Amino acid sequence: VGKRTWGGLIGIYDNPVLLDGGVITAPRLAIFSPAGEWEVENVGVEPDVEVEMTPKLVINGRDPQLETAVDIILAELEANPRASVARPAPASR
Repeated sequence: VGKRTWGGLIGIYDNPVLLDGGVITAPRLAIFSPAGEWEVENVGVEPDVEVEMTPKLVINGRDPQLETAVDIILAELEANPRASVARPAPASR
């Protein structure tokens, strides 16, 4: 639920400290498929349910992406209720 991500998946996972206390960063992490193709770099990930989230809604205390996600989850729970399991009798030792 949400909007397509921006597609930047190359990342940094450590910052080596230099002798003078400074640090450096360099890209060291990327996501690719088992076939050796870039998965989402420069493309992003499309959500199953696209929901716009505007600054006006956020300023007014709304989060339509969260609200939609909660509605979907509640509908799934209602459509697929959890089976109740009877507690077994105490074990005899």
